[in-house]
Amino acid sequence: MVQTALIISASALVLTGLFGVITRRNVIRILLALNLLETGVNLFLVSIGYAPGKEAPIVTARITGPISPFVDPLPQALVLTSIVIGLGTTALALAITLRHYRAARRLTLEETGHAS
Repeated sequence: MVQTALIISASALVLTGLFGVITRRNVIRILLALNLLETGVNLFLVSIGYAPGKEAPIVTARITGPISPFVDPLPQALVLTSIVIGLGTTALALAITLRHYRAARRLTLEETGHAS
């Protein structure tokens, strides 16, 4: 039940982000749509790693008997890495957007009709 809700939410975020990237011409709005898309993918990866009744894969002195079933830590590690990479690429994209705005005095992606 919870996993289904997470997957539906992730799909909605990915589709909303994809729609925004395809239909918008404003660079800031495109970056926001890309962030929505990235959040949807991260939520999907977290939902894949969800397993009811399992524990976090942290081994402590408390565990003395048989090892209880653990959740796979790989999706969580991938999401953490994705968040860090997403922050860096968003900062770079905003810096490039600022430079574009200073040069062109606009934030829209339009064809100028000039051949370079």
